[in-house]
Amino acid sequence: MMRWLFPSALALAWTAAVSAKSFTGNRLLVVLEEQSEREQYSVFLEDLSSRGFSTTLQSPKADKLSLFKHGERAYDHILLLPGKSKGLGPALSANNFLEFLKKEGNILVALSSESATPTAVQSALLELDISVPAEKGVVVVDHFNYDSTSSSDKHDVLLLDLPKSLRSGVKNYFGGDGYIAVPRAVGQVLGNNSPLLSPVLRAPSTAYSYSPKDEADSVEDPFAVGQQLNLISVMQANNAARLMVVGSAELLQNKWFSESTKLGGKTIKTANRAFAHQLSAWTFKETGVLTVGKMVHYQDEGKSKRMNTSLAVPENNPTIYRVKTDVHFQVEISEYSNDHLQPFVPAAGDNIQLEFSMLSPFQRLNLSPIAQTANSTIFGVLFKTPDQHGIFNFRINYRRPFLTNIDEKRQVTVRHFAHDEWPRSWQISGAWVWIGGIWVTVTGWLAFVALWLYSAPTERNVKKTQ
Repeated sequence: MMRWLFPSALALAWTAAVSAKSFTGNRLLVVLEEQSEREQYSVFLEDLSSRGFSTTLQSPKADKLSLFKHGERAYDHILLLPGKSKGLGPALSANNFLEFLKKEGNILVALSSESATPTAVQSALLELDISVPAEKGVVVVDHFNYDSTSSSDKHDVLLLDLPKSLRSGVKNYFGGDGYIAVPRAVGQVLGNNSPLLSPVLRAPSTAYSYSPKDEADSVEDPFAVGQQLNLISVMQANNAARLMVVGSAELLQNKWFSESTKLGGKTIKTANRAFAHQLSAWTFKETGVLTVGKMVHYQDEGKSKRMNTSLAVPENNPTIYRVKTDVHFQVEISEYSNDHLQPFVPAAGDNIQLEFSMLSPFQRLNLSPIAQTANSTIFGVLFKTPDQHGIFNFRINYRRPFLTNIDEKRQVTVRHFAHDEWPRSWQISGAWVWIGGIWVTVTGWLAFVALWLYSAPTERNVKKTQ
């Protein structure tokens, strides 16, 4: 569920220097209504600054606040922290948030049950098929997975365990025992019809959404229950813009970054700081960004059956091929992670596919890694063009959760055989019977003509008359 947070090069990701920079820019707008609350998020904000982000702190209703300048983004990323007002001002309308995403900006929204979700945020999330409670005070409660120190009565501070494979990385990075404290979270429900939405952190099956203001009999009809509730959700648009909704803004606060909690009598030190680092790193495109380098294709002339791993083949990328021709295809893919490009390694059981298509794919083939460079992996495949002439596309359409999309096309023409490219009849073993039949017929006819020409006519007895 959270594989994207920790790529295959786990040790490298966790021991990387904190000088990482975003792939798309470092201009970060932090929207915070009460400037006095900045101290509560100071460690998180300092971590962002130490990673190279140029942070601008603004009130949502500031006169000079604008997400755009001369029709372009004024910032690359937005961190929206909760405030007490339900209105955010004209600069932070739902339309402006959506337009910011259309221009490939990234947004991290932190919600709080202690304040109502702003109307502009609700409207923007509904446009993206993400539903959140509209009223104030609705929290996610779990009577089995809670911190008995801080929420012994309300059970609204959830303690969730990270996968065992990630515990050592969390502990080595910022400390912690591999548990995340999620205090007083606002649950989200994702629509079923959008492939762009993904849950990052689901609520346990024993959790439910509850409003303390409601009467006891209304608890039978909660906002959502169990794993219908998402504590953290993401949306990645087709243009690779990223939106993350964190249901608990307190998760990002200093006091929970290294807090001692109790779960069933066991003392646990939270790993919220490391978790918050990874959430922001993905949202602001420090990780999970795929880039395509060279893409080449060429005809196999029979000189070598091995794939050329140098991407330096004579006559690369011809514009025309013949039907039934062996073709090599190779592509170079890198993954941007923590300020550098590294070779991309798909997850176990996952494949990058090449489509050789006209209106629909004639070939759909798995690409295999054939070589690695210092910062990329070269994938390739050998296949035969179909027995159909026309305009075809080499296309890679790779879409996976928590990774930017790859959609690359190269157009070529596939022609039929030329007049002098067809094999001669005597080269086709199946035609030998018919060729033999022709020559037998010709030989028989010549033999008949020769026999007829050189055969003397029979003599006839003619009566002599006087």
